[in-house]
Amino acid sequence: MKVCKFGGSSVANAEQVTKIVDIVLADPERRIVVVSAPGKRNKADTKVTDLLIACAEQALSDKDYEDTLSAIVERYAEIQRELKLPAGITAEIEKDLRLRLAGDKSHRGIFMDCMKAAGEDNSAKLVAQAFQARGTQAVYLDPRDAGMFLTSDFGNAQLLEESYQFLEKTLNNREEIVIFPGFFGYTKDGKVATFPRGGSDITGSILAAAVKADVYENFTDVDSVYPVDPRLVPDVKAGIPVMTYREMRELSYAGFGVFHDEAVIPAVKAGVPINVRNTNRPQEPGTLIVQSRNVLAGSVVGIASDDGFCNIFVDKYMMNREIGFGRHLLQILEWEGVSYEHMPSGIDNVSVVIRDKNFDPACEKRVVERIKRDLKPDAVLVERGYALVMVVGEGLYYTVGMASKATQALSEAGVNIEMMNQGSSEISMMFGVKAEQRAMAVQALYKAFFLK
Repeated sequence: MKVCKFGGSSVANAEQVTKIVDIVLADPERRIVVVSAPGKRNKADTKVTDLLIACAEQALSDKDYEDTLSAIVERYAEIQRELKLPAGITAEIEKDLRLRLAGDKSHRGIFMDCMKAAGEDNSAKLVAQAFQARGTQAVYLDPRDAGMFLTSDFGNAQLLEESYQFLEKTLNNREEIVIFPGFFGYTKDGKVATFPRGGSDITGSILAAAVKADVYENFTDVDSVYPVDPRLVPDVKAGIPVMTYREMRELSYAGFGVFHDEAVIPAVKAGVPINVRNTNRPQEPGTLIVQSRNVLAGSVVGIASDDGFCNIFVDKYMMNREIGFGRHLLQILEWEGVSYEHMPSGIDNVSVVIRDKNFDPACEKRVVERIKRDLKPDAVLVERGYALVMVVGEGLYYTVGMASKATQALSEAGVNIEMMNQGSSEISMMFGVKAEQRAMAVQALYKAFFLK
């Protein structure tokens, strides 16, 4: 059995929905289809999820939302008309949206999740009808009826472990093709809760793990996962044929936008291979993500980067002799609800790398004051405007001199390394550089590791 997930670009219009039906019907092993909300039809367009968020904000502020609501309904109506589906489905979608808008607004998180989930929910209903119009046995399945139960962390919900047994029982051995909305589930008391944004990938991975699928096919708008961002290195042409879960996780964390990094986790635990493929070119094999692969020593699978980081630098003579110094430093961040990304350290100093968005000026002031009071450092400095660049590959583990090769390439390109770190798994190297040198760093590393 195969579980297929189709992203927003794959359900953006009627032509794309037709491709979904063709792809699924071309392989009888494709039995479960997870869909996102309709994405952009062109660069100037707006995603349905963004329209839903805008509509919800207007409703919460007691503003007129009719124009926004009409724009949302029209997105679905356009698909319905072009596929020549019964007009009743559009009326059903509008009714659903109005019921959500009329719901309880006393808890912002609950209301927002209910509204955001409407994108995927109504998309699944529409896609199910597209299958039925082709004479196919297909059914829309509500996540609540399937047993997709989540925590009450609205906007950032996690799956309850017991859901796996419910989902397996509901989904296995069905005669129909199941069309399942991504991105959301329900709390035990019946409230809609959503995964982090991009969570349709998570839904697909969960279902694949629950039914122990032979493969989880994640259809998007690229032929495969590329070893580097084509926007930074336009010359890159060939994709990655096979990579490991660990490699994908490292690359996703560091800015690869093809696959949601949290979506890897359920598939990893269940040992289900993930196949990233292109809805527009389904004949292409895509990128296969597996537990292990044959590795050539010294090979790198990809280079990823992301900006928006800051660094807390703490210096204190004889720091290494103070028991609990690092624990206390991280505890100060914990008290502020701030998670850290990396923590390179020396004998008398330590850096804590965190994301800018989690560390506003008010939070920074409190943290710095607490560090000075509790840890009495010789110096504490916060620097913003950092980018992290990751060189990733299982082949790093087997080869001496890879860090030297990377640092030499950055040096020759005139990129100053602000910090560097290598994970204990030894399949990745992290370099911290100034954000304005991010593109230069990526290009230099790509040239060093991929161009002979």
